[in-house]
Amino acid sequence: SFSTPDAEPTVFRDLKGTDFGARLRSDVRSLGASLGGCILARGGPDGADPGPVYDRVEEMRRRTKRWRASMEESRRPTEASEAELKELAAYVAELSAGEMRDVARAFSHFLALANAAEQHHRLRHLRTRTGGGEDGPGALYNKRDSCEGVLKELAERGADAEAVRETILQQQVEIVLTAHPTEVNRRTILDKYQRLHELLARADRLRSLGHAGNYQQSLVDDGIRREIASLWQSDEVSRQKPTVQDEALQGLHVVENVLWRAVPSFLRRLDAALRHATGGRGLPPDARPLKFASWMGGDRDGNPNVTPDVTREICRAQRARAAALFADDVADLARGLSHAVASEELRSRVPPGTREPARVFLEEVAGRLRDTARWAEGEGDPPVRAYLDTTELQSDLMVVHRSLEATGNALCAAGELTDVLRNLAAFGLALVPLDVRQESSRHTEALDCLTRHLGLGSYAQWDEDTRLTWLGQKLGERRPLLREGEWRAFPDTFPASVADTLETQVMIAEQGPGSLGAYVISQATSASDVLAVMLLQKDAGVKKPLRVVPLFETLGDLKGASKTMEKLFQLPVYMGMIQGKQEIMVGYSDSAKDAGRLAASWAQYETQEELAKLAKSHGVELTFFHGKGGTVGRGGNPATFDGILAHAPHTINGRFRITEQGEMIMKNFGERELAERTLDIFTAAVLAEGHAPRPPPAPEWRALVERLSRLSCDAYRGAVRDPRFVDYFRAATPERELANLNIGSRPAKRRAEGGVESLRAIPWIFAWMQTRLNLPSWLGVGEALHAVMEEEGGEEKLRDMYEGWDAFRTTVDLVEMVLAKSEPAMFGHYETSLVEDPKARELGKTLREMHARTEAAVKRLTRHEKLSENNKILRNALEVRTPYIDALNILQVEALRRIRNREEKGEGGEKTALDDALLITINGVANGMGNTG
Repeated sequence: SFSTPDAEPTVFRDLKGTDFGARLRSDVRSLGASLGGCILARGGPDGADPGPVYDRVEEMRRRTKRWRASMEESRRPTEASEAELKELAAYVAELSAGEMRDVARAFSHFLALANAAEQHHRLRHLRTRTGGGEDGPGALYNKRDSCEGVLKELAERGADAEAVRETILQQQVEIVLTAHPTEVNRRTILDKYQRLHELLARADRLRSLGHAGNYQQSLVDDGIRREIASLWQSDEVSRQKPTVQDEALQGLHVVENVLWRAVPSFLRRLDAALRHATGGRGLPPDARPLKFASWMGGDRDGNPNVTPDVTREICRAQRARAAALFADDVADLARGLSHAVASEELRSRVPPGTREPARVFLEEVAGRLRDTARWAEGEGDPPVRAYLDTTELQSDLMVVHRSLEATGNALCAAGELTDVLRNLAAFGLALVPLDVRQESSRHTEALDCLTRHLGLGSYAQWDEDTRLTWLGQKLGERRPLLREGEWRAFPDTFPASVADTLETQVMIAEQGPGSLGAYVISQATSASDVLAVMLLQKDAGVKKPLRVVPLFETLGDLKGASKTMEKLFQLPVYMGMIQGKQEIMVGYSDSAKDAGRLAASWAQYETQEELAKLAKSHGVELTFFHGKGGTVGRGGNPATFDGILAHAPHTINGRFRITEQGEMIMKNFGERELAERTLDIFTAAVLAEGHAPRPPPAPEWRALVERLSRLSCDAYRGAVRDPRFVDYFRAATPERELANLNIGSRPAKRRAEGGVESLRAIPWIFAWMQTRLNLPSWLGVGEALHAVMEEEGGEEKLRDMYEGWDAFRTTVDLVEMVLAKSEPAMFGHYETSLVEDPKARELGKTLREMHARTEAAVKRLTRHEKLSENNKILRNALEVRTPYIDALNILQVEALRRIRNREEKGEGGEKTALDDALLITINGVANGMGNTG
């Protein structure tokens, strides 16, 4: 509530004797009351009278609660609820653009504050789950999805402790940070919420002392009120699109300010848990169960702003920052290691008679690192003293580590020095290596220009066998096809897009060790797509070519993936180049957009099974790279542990590479304890998956889910390929207006023209989420389930499969969660207000009927009276948030209606206020729903 009590709001309410969740509710009330007091004192950003602003906010809140109370339990509109909704819309229609903006700001900030309180409470809850005593060291969490819990379970099952330790040493989770435009909050705003989190944490510490005085309490409460006042008076709207460099800097911010300390802290905890489980054998200092990479500055697919020069700039910036971070840490080490004793190995590396060998040696290492940072920040060749290779720095640090152990100082060796070594293993001197990603057609275009230039004909017109034969021959030859930079002299033959593709290969050849990771080919459909990139790298003189990773995205691509890889594995030239290792990326977003969630999930499962078997038959070690987003419609799963265990058996094998996108980076890695918990879950899941009994699904279940897949795909495509659908989608959602949100550097569409297939998966999901229908995550599921349930014995077969097969159960549970977060009655308001075509409205009615059918089928299958009735956290969150999201939706519809109907497209205060109102509602709904794309 925004209501302000007589006394100043405080986070120190006495809640003795109440349930644990009461502290969260108290925090939300206190933060909300502080926001209300701020609005009452200050009004709008343009000096609007505070009283009316506050009164309108409270009136909107009362009206949305009344509307929700008037709906039946089924969430279906009643005559009374429709009347309430009309009155609510009429009330908003009377507000000026400035008033709409101010009211939207209030609700949006409240939801963001609720997020901050919930995130902090999540940490508070985790702290109560740390164990210890006989069950474990208490370094991690006493939960089934924590490494400590998994190690305990494996021990109870009789697993060999040394074999489990070896599994951890061999497994690897790689988290790839991406800049997909789904983080809607400005960096300035995120920093303020981080300070709020720190203040709430300080309040917890004071409470734990049991005798916090009034002065200490007032410092915290005043600090919270100051941050909220600053939030209310800050401009939360991004006024310009971020550059690629801006996005990369934001990624570096998370690495430098959170992960740099979280990774060694988590590994120290894992080491303690492992020592407890194995009787003393922990992690070696160079263990690498975790590492990181990035697409920020390397992903050029559909983003013309990612040029070779931009990638060069970001690689150098990351190398400079890594060297500076290591220089600071090594200098700190040097100050602490004043030992006069040292091994002969260490003494041989410092001048004779050196009094403090470790300190002198490490000061030299720190100086070399500072030289490395200065070089990376500038231009020219690296100085002789610069560290260019991670292994050289690691070797120098291990000299000190061995010396400490040899001189009876193993405890010192296992301290901060081990933390530095572990960061070096996780990040290296490139900090987060960049993947390069480009669409397959760009490589075809480049080779077509090249063959035409050489008088060999048109590569683009050759059939697949001709391409493969030619590519294989050229890969086996030493002579390059073009002289260095030859294309620059023939701009008519090599247009700008081709020159960019060729210059990208030159840029790759220039980079130092570890700066770049994989070369991902989006929209890969054939073996020649892979060989084409290999040839382009070879022709550019890349000494250590990037591993080439085909990305299979659409339903057709997934079904054809095994055939493509079989063709590659049969080519001697290819097998010689990959040296027994292959990485394949599975696209979760576009496949779901193409075929619907259920059909895509089954295609992803089957494809990974087939590819794993194929790779094994050819003696190839296969790593899957999972291109998932934060939302269910893009392959996301908030239950990460269960999501990993639901993958097809024998497809992970200790290697798990996954994208972490947009707002999920801040949600999972925005604070150190949260980051450590996220790393713990990933590591625990991959460990558990490798040791869990994972029988394949029964043949009858496979046949049943195959049928469900076909039925759901037909229903999904029948809807989205309806001639009315694209116009309906653009009228009923804010899809057209999302481009103004300024939350990402790349365009929302791959092509300016085209329908749903040309739209990127993120705005596709984002637009539907804004309207509360969440269509991409459930469309088609209800028709498939209903059809099978109506058959004799069908319902029992489905329930047996739901209860006995984790992959199917996970999919159904995720659909249920999305349905619980949806609000078809609110979506009906979008349609009524924004869609004018009667035929399009008929389609909308059909979609809502499909939603109702899906809801009924899922509840019938799960035997739930209410959606997600066993997910108390979700239901409690929805209960708190829903009236505020409702208010933002009503404001958004009115803003869209006015913007689309206005004749004056020029500038002016009213126009700016209206545009801001829309963008603020978009931000607010995204915060309220907990995700964007």
